[in-house]
Formats: sequence, C-alpha cells, structure tokens
Amino acid sequence: MPHRQSTFLRSIALVTLRAQPMAATEFMELALDQAKLALDNLEVPVGCVIVENGKVISSGSNKTNATRNATRHAEMEAIDVLLREWQSIGLDQALVAEKFAGCDLYVTCEPCIMCASALSILGIREVYFGCVNDKFGGCGSVMSLHKSSSSDDLTGSQDTRPRGFKCTRGIMAEEAVALFRNFYEQGNPNAPKPHRPVRVDQQLLVHIIDGHLLKGR
Repeated sequence: MPHRQSTFLRSIALVTLRAQPMAATEFMELALDQAKLALDNLEVPVGCVIVENGKVISSGSNKTNATRNATRHAEMEAIDVLLREWQSIGLDQALVAEKFAGCDLYVTCEPCIMCASALSILGIREVYFGCVNDKFGGCGSVMSLHKSSSSDDLTGSQDTRPRGFKCTRGIMAEEAVALFRNFYEQGNPNAPKPHRPVRVDQQLLVHIIDGHLLKGR
C-alpha cells in the first residue's frame, strides 16, 4: 500500500507542474490509482478524483469494509474531504455550492444511485466515469439522476433539490473492468461465508464481470 500511495502522490505532483490542462484520461488514471489502493485493501476497486481549474483537489477510494459502513463509497470519501476543508475555512452553504459548481468528478465506475443523488444535490459540474454500473447506476444505467434539475436558483438558499450535472461515460472502461475482474477472481474475504462449498462457474463469472454486473457497488 505505501508504494501505491507514493505513486499517486508523484502523479499529483506532475499534475501541478503541467502548464496545459490535463486530458480526461490522465485524470482517470489518477482515479484508477485510487481504485488500485482500494483493491490492495480488499475493498471493491473504485476510485475517484475531484478536479477544480485543472487541478486535483480531492481523491477517494472505497472504504466500505474498513469502516463497516456501506455508504463510504469513493465519491462520498472525496466529497467529505472537501466539505471538511471548506467548512473549516468558514465557507457557508452558498459558497460551498459555488465551489462544487466549478468542480468535475472522475470516477472509475458509474456512480450508484446514492452517490449520483448526492452529486446532483451538491451541484457538481460534470462527472466522467469508466465502466457502467448495471445493477445500481444512477447516471443512466438504472436511473438518470444526472438529468434531474431544479429551475430555482439555489444560491443562498437552504434548498437541497437536485440540480443535475453533465455526464460522460466510457473513459478507460476496460481498465476499470479489469480491476473488478481481479477483485472477483481473488474472492471477497468480507463476503458472508456460505454454509456449504459453492462451485463457481468461471465462464459465468467472466460473463458477469464483462457485463458490468457489479454486485459490490
């Protein structure tokens, strides 16, 4: 794990040195680094970064097993880092909303319904994701929460209705799926133990993964 973390920090350093904006694939590579951190920690391998003005300002990886909290998805981890930081320097709700409106999220897997709803309420500008989440996806696969919007101006109000966000899919999807394949092939040690041995059909497993039926999300 220390090696993964140092690699990610070096990547962040390179981001800050660039004079020109990074391509979406470069930001997604940083999100994939976070997903690999999750995999190393026996978590479902999903990672993300949040970008403002061409610079990564927050990152997150799944921590549902470590925290024993099913809501601690990568997106929620990254969001909470920013909320704590911005609130600690005295930003009120209106200023926090203004900050999120200038941010983009890069995440390796389509945000689930919970995360997509949170992103819509926060008013993030755009979400870029890798593979789809056919079981729980909130950005088109199951629900289209990114299309939800309120016609009201939320600035300065206590309104928490969704604002919606732009969404781009399929960025480095194969790399994201490969991490899921590694996770499911090695087995999830945190999954409930069956009462009797269960034979796994390897061809079915590959079909499930390649079909992006990501049951862990």
